[in-house]
Amino acid sequence: MFYDGYAYHRTTFEQTYRCYPSSFIDKPQIESGDKIIMPPSALDRLASLHIDYPMLFELRNTSTDSVSHCGVLEFIAEEGVIYMPYWMMQNLLLQEGDIVRVRNVTLPKGTYVKLQPHTTDFLDIANPKAILETALRNYSCLTVGDSIMVPYNNKKYFIDILEAKPSNGISIIETDCEVDFAPPLDYKEPERPVVPASAKGQAKAKEVAVAEAEPKFNPFTGSGRRLDGRPLSYEPQPVAANSNGQSHSVASGSESEKATQHTQGKLVFGSHVNRATKETTKVGAGKDRKQEEEAEKKDKFNAFSGKKYSLRG
Repeated sequence: MFYDGYAYHRTTFEQTYRCYPSSFIDKPQIESGDKIIMPPSALDRLASLHIDYPMLFELRNTSTDSVSHCGVLEFIAEEGVIYMPYWMMQNLLLQEGDIVRVRNVTLPKGTYVKLQPHTTDFLDIANPKAILETALRNYSCLTVGDSIMVPYNNKKYFIDILEAKPSNGISIIETDCEVDFAPPLDYKEPERPVVPASAKGQAKAKEVAVAEAEPKFNPFTGSGRRLDGRPLSYEPQPVAANSNGQSHSVASGSESEKATQHTQGKLVFGSHVNRATKETTKVGAGKDRKQEEEAEKKDKFNAFSGKKYSLRG
């Protein structure tokens, strides 16, 4: 028959005993495992039943209904008394001389267990996996909710059983069990450094200063010349770049003066505006035409422009 995932025989061993820690008997080695010491009468009863080996038992505190599992080391205790590890009594919330119910049970072989150390000191051990494998050889089973004790280098390390598969109570005798670790109970994640707002503002100001220090490209800032050496009939307007890097033409001094004179003089409305612009255009065009004609006269080739001489003398 099966109850809560555990197998119970029709003719089961079930008995109540008074429990005491290992300090009451000269067997200190039981503190590093999960095995108890029972009276000889229990062996006689178990031998008459069809008990599966290794012998595993369920321990139950009837007053708190807390449950754990264990194996048996020897049958040399006084009648009506069992001796168990002190850490196991703490898991079951038992005091010296309290009543505990013992029942034989068959547990499935474990395939997975998740452990959580109480302190980070256990992770500081050079090879915690090897130490754990060595310590678990003294254990016959594990129960979810228990805190087992692993002794090493004159120090006791307590580890919680968080999860087990395929059931809450598993046998770890001659089985391959996958072990996973959870962060220790006292583990704290390292705090991330907080950058003050003033430092962020200084970093942004440096980026802006570097961007402004970079030279800006100003296209077409030179002056134009003709290939034939003739003077230009007009002066090119210099080009400057604005703050966005876009080029724009700059008016010459005479044009700007004319513009200021025009703006400072009388206001012209209607057709007078067009007439004034046409007159200025004609005057400018006439001056340019005269300059070109004079330049052509100077450069024009005149044949036989020297003095005349007679061959007769």
